[in-house]
Amino acid sequence: MLKEKMENMHYAEELVREFLVFRGFTSTLQAFEMELNMDVGKGFQVDKILDLIFSKYIPKFEAEKLVGLLSFFKQCISSSETVFYATLSKLEASTLRYYIVHAVRSGRNDKVKEFFDMLGDDLQQKGDDWTPWFAMPYLKNPALDPQFRIYFSKDWLDALHLSLRNFLSQMFSGTRIPALMKISTEKNTINRLRKDIKQLNLKLSQLQAVLEEREAQLHQLRRGTVLMGQEDNSVQSASVVSEEASLSTTSKSELETGFKSHEVVGCSDLSNTTAYNADHAPSSSGNPPVSNDHNGIHVSKYGLYSEKSAVVLGEEKFSEVKVQFQETFLGHTSPISRSRFSASGDNIASASTDGTVRIWTYDSSTPGSRNATIYCGAEILSLDWDCKSDRLLLIGTAEGGIKAWNVDAKRVVCDLSTGQTFRRVLDIKCSPVEPIFVSAAASEGDETTYANTMGYASLIVWNMKTWKPVTVLPLGEDPPAITSMCFNHNGKILAAAAVDGMIHMFDMSAGLQITGWPAHDCPISSILFGHDETSIFTLGSDGKVFEWSLQNQGRVVWSADCSRFCNPDTSKHCRHEMALDCTGKRLLVTSDLVRSPMYQVGGLANGLKTLPHSAAVTTVDWHPTLPIYLTGSGDNSVRVTSIL
Repeated sequence: MLKEKMENMHYAEELVREFLVFRGFTSTLQAFEMELNMDVGKGFQVDKILDLIFSKYIPKFEAEKLVGLLSFFKQCISSSETVFYATLSKLEASTLRYYIVHAVRSGRNDKVKEFFDMLGDDLQQKGDDWTPWFAMPYLKNPALDPQFRIYFSKDWLDALHLSLRNFLSQMFSGTRIPALMKISTEKNTINRLRKDIKQLNLKLSQLQAVLEEREAQLHQLRRGTVLMGQEDNSVQSASVVSEEASLSTTSKSELETGFKSHEVVGCSDLSNTTAYNADHAPSSSGNPPVSNDHNGIHVSKYGLYSEKSAVVLGEEKFSEVKVQFQETFLGHTSPISRSRFSASGDNIASASTDGTVRIWTYDSSTPGSRNATIYCGAEILSLDWDCKSDRLLLIGTAEGGIKAWNVDAKRVVCDLSTGQTFRRVLDIKCSPVEPIFVSAAASEGDETTYANTMGYASLIVWNMKTWKPVTVLPLGEDPPAITSMCFNHNGKILAAAAVDGMIHMFDMSAGLQITGWPAHDCPISSILFGHDETSIFTLGSDGKVFEWSLQNQGRVVWSADCSRFCNPDTSKHCRHEMALDCTGKRLLVTSDLVRSPMYQVGGLANGLKTLPHSAAVTTVDWHPTLPIYLTGSGDNSVRVTSIL
């Protein structure tokens, strides 16, 4: 306990030093350091205080320092604690009398006279008990005087020493701990809780792995029964199957040749390929089609789809996610448009449709010194934190503005513009390595469909040191708007999703597009690299989620149907988004309903649903290291939820 108190005290002293240096209070800092060197209270360590009194102040006749120390102890006691105060006054008188006794024993009557010259008036005011002591320097042998004999005995000194020790121990244990010292205690408590949570999550992951294995076995058994029925049907239509298989094999070869040469395959090419057979055309629901060819390979507008590797999740019955804790932030007065965790996860930025951004924290142990409200004067369409620190926040608006907010200085350090043509900054992404960011801006369109109202695209690379544009990434002539972007882990590859359903991949070192493919037959709302970066996720405005293999480009390895949550007919802006957790296993998607779906990536289990807001869920994000997710809603609230 004593060790913990000392650690808390040292941590509090470091915080005071840091604050004084930050504010430039150098004179105060010097005085603080001087007081620490003197440290009359000795950090409330009883042994050191007793050693100071009986081994230094009294033997060296430092009466002034002894009186100052005893007065300091009185200041530590509240005036309401009358019992403590009265006891300390008696111990103070006994300690001062021992000082006089020690001086007489040492033959230093001059020190006794100095003592009374300094404190005589104060002692007389305390009562008549001190009156006989003024004669002490003039007595020949005060140790034999009946009135003073007891004070010269060893038993009395031992009793004084023991009484003072017990009293100080009791007093310091009951002293109110300053709020500054509680910071360290709360920090240590939170760290311990986080370690416990980490261990429990590890156990939970192990149990989930066992459960998924059992569910996979059950799914295979069910699937085997279905396939037996399909084999009977395939025998009856062998000639038709044979013709379809040959056409599929030819289409597969053509597509693979196109992908390996790193050329962008146009939508019209794939439409021509799939036009040979109606069974291979995209279904009205937007799912990749499934046929009974022998190779299990199908060609559609989405690319190559393997029935052996892809799992399609339909509208299963979603169970509610199990929540450990949930915090709700109610600082906004308009619907939430975007919200993001910072790089460390300590801070959160949330934007609302009224053009305000708020920076806040959900953890009470995290200092709130960075909390702020930023007024942008235009609708906010995109947010992103600097990946290497929590110092900078980038904000993209519907008026062509990009603001860089310094959270420490609490001011806009740079105000950029994408120009008059490309006014809607739909997305911003900071490089995880280089001091650059990319803005995806769109012009205003004239037509009524969602894809055309977004206009044309502009991808600009900006330098975050000079705040100047570096280059414009090539997209061809009159390219459809880019709605979402993501970097890989080293910042060398940028993936961009467009309203025409295309995925574009850029080499950031060369500033060139290296490949691309059609992923959806509708606008893509969100794009993410997978956890191990061997795949990439896309979310269409129709609610279809596809995980695309990057090793076998154009092949879907997993998919989910979120159309019940993401209805383009009811979505006002079709600006849905998704987020992967730190393990890459849980995918959270926004929703036009009051709950959001959460899928187990690659798993066969049913999805989960979040606790309800009172309006649509408009933005989602995951903590960078913990199983904690963020949801913003049309009900003006932002929630932080920790799950089991």
